[in-house]
Amino acid sequence: MAKDPKKYKRKKKLGSYHYVSVIFSAALALFVIGLFGTLILQANKLTSIIKQNIELQVYLNKDISNSQRSRIEREIASSDYILLTNGKAEMTFISKEEAAQQFVEDTGEDFTEFLGDNPLRDALTIKINESHQSNDDLETIKSQIQRISGVFEVTYVKNLADSINDNLAKLSLLLIGIATVLVIVVLLLINNAIKLALFSQRFLIRSMQLVGAKSSFIRMPFLKRSLLHGALAGLIASGLLYGLKQFANGQVKGLEQLQQQELVIALYGLLIALGAIIAYFSTLRAMNKYLKMSLDELY
Repeated sequence: MAKDPKKYKRKKKLGSYHYVSVIFSAALALFVIGLFGTLILQANKLTSIIKQNIELQVYLNKDISNSQRSRIEREIASSDYILLTNGKAEMTFISKEEAAQQFVEDTGEDFTEFLGDNPLRDALTIKINESHQSNDDLETIKSQIQRISGVFEVTYVKNLADSINDNLAKLSLLLIGIATVLVIVVLLLINNAIKLALFSQRFLIRSMQLVGAKSSFIRMPFLKRSLLHGALAGLIASGLLYGLKQFANGQVKGLEQLQQQELVIALYGLLIALGAIIAYFSTLRAMNKYLKMSLDELY
């Protein structure tokens, strides 16, 4: 009875190797990079939110008229140091009556009962954009506003901006350092996974050389497959990140506010491109190595 030829070991095809393990290893490595990239994006968004809360309190003279207050608001709103949101200056007017009411709500004590008068002043709360948040800039802004007619006093929490900037700078350096180490580790992992996978093809590569095939002809199938497998690994990593993001959003309230959809999509595209590029050059490096090996070294 004739034996089924399919039961025998199949002939190896040029450019083929155990790609499942390579894709799996690369996807996990890229997932770690993507996860850390997501953390960096959210940290940057959180940094921006923190900086948007740096404020100046502008107290006005007690006898100021509505027209004078409007003039002060217009002058401050037209300055380059004020934070703009959708083209609108981030400035809030708080009357002395509102301030007194808020004080009563916070403390439970009505100071007007024993003082007989409200000593508080009308005030403007203005937010400063990120380019003018150093202590020197805030002092300059304070001096400029205090020179405006009708302004009694300008106050802010000194050293807060510099403290925030210093801490955020240290955090950024730490994140960049960790990201650099992660990228190097990922490069090594993917490179070693591909090199081990191609190890099984070393004799097929030598056979092609012996029949006169050019190195470029031998490399081409491997390089084409490496691009496909690397991109697929990046796609899988992006899918895992998306699933994790959706799960985290459902578990952590307010987390979506730290996510910028355009940057997240760009990160996914970067992972796919990074996977393809790393796989391509790792394959090219391994192929050049095996093409230059002698027969004794192949064993």
